[in-house]
Amino acid sequence: MIAGLERAIAASGVPALAETGCGEPACALEQALQPVGAAGLVAHEQLKTGVFRLQFEVGYGTRSVVAKRMPPEHARRNELAIRRWLPELGLGAIVPELLGLAAERSGRWVWHVYEDLGPWELDPRVPDRGQVAAVVHEIARVHARFVAQPVLAECRLHGQDSGVAFLVSSVRNAIHGLEQLRAPRFALSDARAEVRDRLLDRLYRLRAEEPLRVRAIEDWGGPETLLHGDLWTTNTFAEPTAAGTRVRIIDWDRAGVGPASYDLSTFLLRFAPEQRLAVLELYREALAEHGAALPGRRELNLLFESAECARYASRAVWPAIALLRDGAAWGFGELAQVEGWFAALAPVLPEDPA
Repeated sequence: MIAGLERAIAASGVPALAETGCGEPACALEQALQPVGAAGLVAHEQLKTGVFRLQFEVGYGTRSVVAKRMPPEHARRNELAIRRWLPELGLGAIVPELLGLAAERSGRWVWHVYEDLGPWELDPRVPDRGQVAAVVHEIARVHARFVAQPVLAECRLHGQDSGVAFLVSSVRNAIHGLEQLRAPRFALSDARAEVRDRLLDRLYRLRAEEPLRVRAIEDWGGPETLLHGDLWTTNTFAEPTAAGTRVRIIDWDRAGVGPASYDLSTFLLRFAPEQRLAVLELYREALAEHGAALPGRRELNLLFESAECARYASRAVWPAIALLRDGAAWGFGELAQVEGWFAALAPVLPEDPA
């Protein structure tokens, strides 16, 4: 037993800890921590749900790691991205070291233990041009290097399809779920019925626009490549070193295959509108080094809008299912949030005067 570990995890609200002896989640985490050589727990911090910064006594002093609890499919994508996909193409330096992993006996959760990268997340509120340029350069390198690579077949098999299929299936699945939220099967207040109807109106329009958006992705989206799938700036690190900025990208839970615009949209939206063109130009310049190019601003805005709409539609699917299956109290709050995202949808880039 690692002294203090089970108590720290139990305090976080992670379920299914045994009252006596070694609780299942703590046991799995201990197994994942074996390569670290951890003894007593010195300090801990919950970074977000299921993610902890843990500092341990080790033989030579103390060591800080990050432990993450996730579903098996997310764990498998992270493992493959970090240990196989990216290293195979010479990109292993941009991911954190995966120190250990172990599954809980229930099979529902897997623990990963990573090196702690420290407080070097890219900050879009006060962006440093050099750090942004370094991160954008690595993103472009991943996108360019994976084009037409045989390993994309494995990325698609174990990852998400974030291209045309994702847009089409997300819209249709959301419509199927929301259409069932009607009497006599489901009783709604007038306010909730209005939320459902506004969402359905958005989704019907998206379905009608499907041929246009599919053609745009096929014509302007460029070749399919490996996508991070959740490219928030909080998942990118830019650490200043004597040799220059060291970039790492974490949390490959939603990695998969699709057009680079899917990742680029997520990344650009983390910056203030007036900063996005400058960030886009950095990406365009980095991509040009690999002999690739981007379409114009108008075409990119349509690609970005389609990516965001696909994400929004996919986020409406599971609350609808939870409401229909379990009457989940949180379901309509989630649907109202998605409807708000659609209402606030605006072009990622300013319109091109030309």
